[in-house]
Amino acid sequence: MGEKAPKEAFDWLFSEPKILVAISDHCRIMDDIVSHEFEQKRGHVASVVECYMKQYEVPRDEAVAALNKIVEHDWKEINKETFNQPGFISNEVMSMLVGLAKVMEVLYKDFDSYTFSETVTKDMMTALLVTPMVLEA
Repeated sequence: MGEKAPKEAFDWLFSEPKILVAISDHCRIMDDIVSHEFEQKRGHVASVVECYMKQYEVPRDEAVAALNKIVEHDWKEINKETFNQPGFISNEVMSMLVGLAKVMEVLYKDFDSYTFSETVTKDMMTALLVTPMVLEA
């Protein structure tokens, strides 16, 4: 990463700052919410949804509602910490971190667009990268 991320930036990331924890939580929870049922059919390990349901003895819809509140809180933490970045963290590095959370919103908001990328994701990427934009005057 050269001049965009000095050694201090990596040391900071390895110290697990609040923003990195919030982004990690955000990504894991969003993925697990939309892929939970599919992953359970495939016999994969328990998801955060499954763990929440068992720990709090609640049905899936209550677990998902509670986890969505955590995702909302994570966004607040991400936004707050974006403005509290250490001086040695460049805007480019911060943009990459926050960009990951934004991509998860696109890929996992209501549907697992990563696993089933041949549908929604393909159409989004085609519209973004292939289809020319026509500007009307």
